[in-house]
Amino acid sequence: MTIKLFVTDLDGTLLNKKHEVSEENKVAIREIVAQGVTATIATGRMYSSALPYAKQLEVDVPIITYNGALIKSVSGEVIFESYLDPKIVAEVYEFCVEHNWYIQAYADDVLYFKEYDAKAKSYEILAGLKGVALGDKLYEMTEKIPKMLIITANEAETDAIVPVLQAHFKDRIFATKSNPDYIEIVNPSVNKSAALDLLIKKLHLTKDQVLAIGDSNNDLPMLKTAGFSVAMGNAREHIKEVVSAVTTDCEHSGVAAAIYKYILKK
Repeated sequence: MTIKLFVTDLDGTLLNKKHEVSEENKVAIREIVAQGVTATIATGRMYSSALPYAKQLEVDVPIITYNGALIKSVSGEVIFESYLDPKIVAEVYEFCVEHNWYIQAYADDVLYFKEYDAKAKSYEILAGLKGVALGDKLYEMTEKIPKMLIITANEAETDAIVPVLQAHFKDRIFATKSNPDYIEIVNPSVNKSAALDLLIKKLHLTKDQVLAIGDSNNDLPMLKTAGFSVAMGNAREHIKEVVSAVTTDCEHSGVAAAIYKYILKK
């Protein structure tokens, strides 16, 4: 197995609980890049939130953001973009208001929410950026929306909402849990797997030359696409059951451990 493309999720994978890239992970990624492996990121985060981490890795490659709705290089080249239909965006707003669910949206790589409440503030801290509170004008933001995000109170609520959303909108959206209290809403054709396929073609590679690593439900499509897949030690059991291998957790530089064992074979 010769790996030419290494793809890592961010939260719960490359990043520890303090939202930092460990020095061990940085060194390991730089080592494989020095050996000719392309290393990149695939995340549900917005581009501007993922970009600082890509820069820390000192690579200029396409990064997969918004769960696959935008693929854009560190230097700014757009490889792919996909937006939700404005009518569907309006319907999602309406459905969330009816159910009293927190919803936020993104346009032109800016975060928008209705009011600056605890959930909005918490998300800003996680993403490392500032959003814009629009009041009811949020519901007029329907154009060029790559992703919408529902933030719940806990994982049980998340697991209850996802099937309700998918049943209501059917094949007009793709709703997925990206962490215990986040539900991402994108176009039905958008996911990390489809984005990874595009990247594989752009780099003239085959799937068996790809190693992907992740920890969450939104990583599953990507993990199933890669020729070799690795789950983090902190991933749930249903994630671990479908991958090629399991590494240590995000608090113990599981990304570096996987790189050394499966790519550098040290």
